[in-house]
Amino acid sequence: MKRRDFLKTSVVGLTGVSLGLCERPPGTQQAPVVAASSQGTIKKAVKFGMVDEEMSILEKFQLLKSLGFDGVEMDSPSDLDRDEVIAARDETGLPIHGVVDSVHWRKTLSDPDPAVRAEGLDGLKTALDDAHAYGASTVLLVPAVVNKDVSYADAYERSQAEIRKVLPLAQEHGVKIAIENVWNMFLLSPLECARYIDEFESEWIGWYFDVGNIVNYGWPEHWIRILGSRILKLDIKEYSREKRDKEGPYAGFNVLLGEGDCDWPAVNQALKDIGYEGWATAEVRGGDTARLRDIAERMDRILPT
Repeated sequence: MKRRDFLKTSVVGLTGVSLGLCERPPGTQQAPVVAASSQGTIKKAVKFGMVDEEMSILEKFQLLKSLGFDGVEMDSPSDLDRDEVIAARDETGLPIHGVVDSVHWRKTLSDPDPAVRAEGLDGLKTALDDAHAYGASTVLLVPAVVNKDVSYADAYERSQAEIRKVLPLAQEHGVKIAIENVWNMFLLSPLECARYIDEFESEWIGWYFDVGNIVNYGWPEHWIRILGSRILKLDIKEYSREKRDKEGPYAGFNVLLGEGDCDWPAVNQALKDIGYEGWATAEVRGGDTARLRDIAERMDRILPT
């Protein structure tokens, strides 16, 4: 999208809720839900970096398997040995369902410097390569960051242009790019998020919905119904508005799963309404075996099985 076209349509986007702008343009395809299993259950996972134990990669995979996690999500690029990770996956039978782009905050696809954007794009390509090798179905991506030096319109235009360059590689690998909602001052409404995805006109990009990140300024169940089948996967965390008000915005995350202001029954109903059957990955403070066991038990309590 040209910047002038973006600015021209912004007013329409802000006033056009009743005009159905959350629907896809004619001729585009909805990104299908990535099902975790044929049984239709939501599978629970953690980020690999949350395991804070002095263990080998294999031992960490074995620990997560023993605690009842259905899968794990890796970072890439990383300093882990790819073959060792694959061997741990194969020996334990614990799937690597996804990969998180580990450079998307430092080497943003919205940076004013083309060289920095190129580095960010290389990181995304590496993540897609690793995801393919691991048998993962998605790469989680923060697409852009808006700040004083990067305007909203520039972030929109630059990030879409860069992502389009790797969609052929995503298709070749059979790995979808999953855009996450984070506190990056960008894509701040579900209607806009839907539009951003739809404009790619590709089934190889969708949404990675972070439930807890929304609670500060909205209601996750509203977002879920608007994003619908664009949602490929879920990040699970909690948020307390009371802690936010007393201690500051980021303090709101310092609450255990199930003890904040996320209305999990409403979230689960919204997920049921859109037919979501996929992965839910905890993105909270990790720790030792006891901490990870508590996370698994809390996920079992707040999510449908």
